[in-house]
Amino acid sequence: MEAVTVTLTTEETQQESGAGETRQNTAKDAAAGAAPETAGRAKEAKPAPERKRARNLSDDKRFRLFSGTANRALAEEIANHIGVKVGEAKLQRFADGEVYFQLLENVRGVDVFVVQPTCYPVDQHLVELLVMVDALKRASAARITVVVPYYGYARQDRKDRPRVAISAKLIADLLTTAGANRALFVDLHAAQIQGFFNIPVDHLFASPVLVSYFRDLNLPNLIVVSPDAGGVERARFFAQKVGAPLAIVDKRRTDINVTEVMNVIGDVEGKTCLIIDDIIDTAGTLVKTVDALYANGAASVYACASHAVLSGPAIDRIANSRLEQVIVTNTIPLRDAAQKLPKIKVLSIAGLLGAAIESIHMETSVSSLFS
Repeated sequence: MEAVTVTLTTEETQQESGAGETRQNTAKDAAAGAAPETAGRAKEAKPAPERKRARNLSDDKRFRLFSGTANRALAEEIANHIGVKVGEAKLQRFADGEVYFQLLENVRGVDVFVVQPTCYPVDQHLVELLVMVDALKRASAARITVVVPYYGYARQDRKDRPRVAISAKLIADLLTTAGANRALFVDLHAAQIQGFFNIPVDHLFASPVLVSYFRDLNLPNLIVVSPDAGGVERARFFAQKVGAPLAIVDKRRTDINVTEVMNVIGDVEGKTCLIIDDIIDTAGTLVKTVDALYANGAASVYACASHAVLSGPAIDRIANSRLEQVIVTNTIPLRDAAQKLPKIKVLSIAGLLGAAIESIHMETSVSSLFS
């Protein structure tokens, strides 16, 4: 059987000398100074303070980070950011494609995070994630958090036609049944997908990374464009952050992965247009939006998205389009052809995910990352 083996281990560092002695002395001093009349007040409930973060998580024996094969590079970048190494495990595939996963280190009582976007091939990476979570559950991990930068099947979140599945809900049930105790996502296609889960969900936005890039780029006469009505909220938020007006492109979908752009709502004449979307799949919507903007007098057009799925003819369409630049994040690893295309620039969200993982582990606020 062909094997892909993960061999990195999480290093543990020694705790600072004298820390235990200091805590004992502090407790003795407090006990000596306590007066009898204050005993009643001491029993009053007080809010527990947030746990202080260690210098890095390599100091914490109760933390592990594991990765599947979907985006190993992102997992290692996250690990470097928070000061740990990716956990040691063995992942193999039998000749018929069955996945085999074995943990090569003890995770009993440990807070475990598993990084695995369900990108192409979606079903293969999804089953891989389910098997990994099941192995961690059976190894008595204290808590299992699935870190899914890209949530496959997210676009099938409702019954838009008769006799179709709500696949986004099905995947949520599968992850929960496998043993996930918590989930961390980036830019879900629809925020209400969080409600499909009966476990805590943290929903991150790539906007801090993207907004920072475009602020530094300082494009003249900028206007933010939503490629459809469903993305207006996302585009409006982005427009507020960069201090730009908003335009909307009205489109009608004639079939799966086939769209027809109708008209532009808003004044884009002579302006630099920035198209904001969560996913670029076949790029059909994107290039037709670009054509519609130029037809309405746009001076130049840029695009950015959180998830660069880039399936089918997407790369050729982008290469042959009038787009100045397409900015995406590394939630999904780019294919070789996309990496060679000068128009596509990749920004890393490893720092954002690393900070969120630290916050979850240390029981501090995740929402503060966006304040």
